[in-house]
Amino acid sequence: MTARKSLGRSTSVMATGTAVSRVLGFVRNAMVIAAVGVNAGAANAFDVAHRIPNVLYALLASGVLNAVLVPQIVRAFARPNGKRTVDRILTLGATLMFAVTLVFTASAVLLVDVFTDRWTPNLTALAVAFSLWCIPQLFFYGMYTLLGQVLNAREQFGPYMWAPVVNNIVAIGGLTAYLLLFGPYAVDGADSSLALVDDWSAGRIAVLAGTATLGIAAQAAVLIWPLRRGGYRWRWQWSGPKDELSGVTRVAGWALAAVLLEQVGVAWTSRVAAAAAAAGDYATDVAGNFAYSNALLVYLVPHSVVTVSIVTALFTTMSKHAAARDMPALRADLSRGMRVIGVFTIWATAVLLVVAPLAVQVVMPTALPAEQESVAAILRAMSLGLVPLGAMLLVKRVYFALEDGRSVFFIHIPMTVTLVGTALLGQQLLSPRWWVVGIGLGLAASNAVAMVLRLAGLRRRLGGLDGRRVLRTHVASLVAAALPIALGWWLVQRVPDLTAMSDWSRVAAAAGLSIGIAGVMFASYVSLAVLLRVDEVRSGLRSVLAKARFRVR
Repeated sequence: MTARKSLGRSTSVMATGTAVSRVLGFVRNAMVIAAVGVNAGAANAFDVAHRIPNVLYALLASGVLNAVLVPQIVRAFARPNGKRTVDRILTLGATLMFAVTLVFTASAVLLVDVFTDRWTPNLTALAVAFSLWCIPQLFFYGMYTLLGQVLNAREQFGPYMWAPVVNNIVAIGGLTAYLLLFGPYAVDGADSSLALVDDWSAGRIAVLAGTATLGIAAQAAVLIWPLRRGGYRWRWQWSGPKDELSGVTRVAGWALAAVLLEQVGVAWTSRVAAAAAAAGDYATDVAGNFAYSNALLVYLVPHSVVTVSIVTALFTTMSKHAAARDMPALRADLSRGMRVIGVFTIWATAVLLVVAPLAVQVVMPTALPAEQESVAAILRAMSLGLVPLGAMLLVKRVYFALEDGRSVFFIHIPMTVTLVGTALLGQQLLSPRWWVVGIGLGLAASNAVAMVLRLAGLRRRLGGLDGRRVLRTHVASLVAAALPIALGWWLVQRVPDLTAMSDWSRVAAAAGLSIGIAGVMFASYVSLAVLLRVDEVRSGLRSVLAKARFRVR
């Protein structure tokens, strides 16, 4: 019971921080759209520049460091002189991140070429200029991950999830300055996607891209205070026993290979999306890579707010059970996480499928109607992969808790083939307007492949997966979601045309309708899940009612 309460409390703290950050992130994204558009060339150039450090971060920080830090730090703090080991991990990690950031910043031209296709020299040069300001984000992302995972290993979950709020506040301030100094994007061509690089002065580029990097730096810096307040003070430590970090290097090598393979798929699909924008001559209804990024931003909201919070809270516990070789407890953690995440992501998938057009109008208020429609189509395709995304993330953390990066790497091979293959098939069979929708479907399919293969690989090692119980929960939740989907779809079809309304009136109406329809879907989903005896919903409902001083008999 204590563990259940602890998981709920930790998840709530993290989910709240992530939710606030996401709301501010949508404000920031709306301001970026006001500055550069959505399907315009300049928007795609800025998106590529902004994507490069995020891809590199996934390679060197998120993929590798997240894979090894929590298990290794948990083990280190449990040993005598364990702080010295943690100091050494931070010292070597920070040095590596700084050196790699310098190399990649100097390679901006090559990196832009990897992520683009069929672009004019002027547009490519603009993307490079943006990248020189954005790639240094990699170092600060790395420091954020290093410091944040020490906090997580010490079960100080809140600061890591709240730090991005600071990032968004700084970025919003920078975008406000940009819009005041240079004005918004103009559809009539004054700031059009095909404008010459000379139209983008050094100052204009610096304000837009430089303040984005400043936000990431602030996000990392704010973690220093809670670390010190919690009793940990980092000291530079270069040396230690020969085998002290053997577990780190073994798992990190495979984790790096897996994420590198994953990012090959990301780069390839980015090229397809960039080619779609170019083939469509940057028409407002032809989605490119920035439209894909906007759809991904909405798609990841339920995943990052709830699923990642649950997985992060469970990862520390799973690492302790793995270190103790307590496989029944680890299996119980996995089963519980799969069931709770499944119940939530099935409902979230239903909502995204139904309210995607309205949700896009809310989070992209400054976009043109055609641009909003192009993003909504991608979002619906992506949403089909939300359930397997949550499951595969949890299972991946189990592999890392067991210090098995090798299996994760080999499973990434069919996962990447599925993503790239689906994207290329869509490029061959569909018009450019639908190429990025094909990428969204490929993302969903690759998530499903990864989930199935990762679960199959764990079954023998854990002595089973509690599969019957997990499957029953998912099937019952799917049945419970059928009526809410039909009801929500019926309601959306009766929404009047909002395009004739003023901008902010349209946004307010779309927000109200989205919340109302999602609320109706939630109420019907919970009611049916209770009737179908979905334990996770029933226990969650009891907890809520108990806090409201009611008793369910």
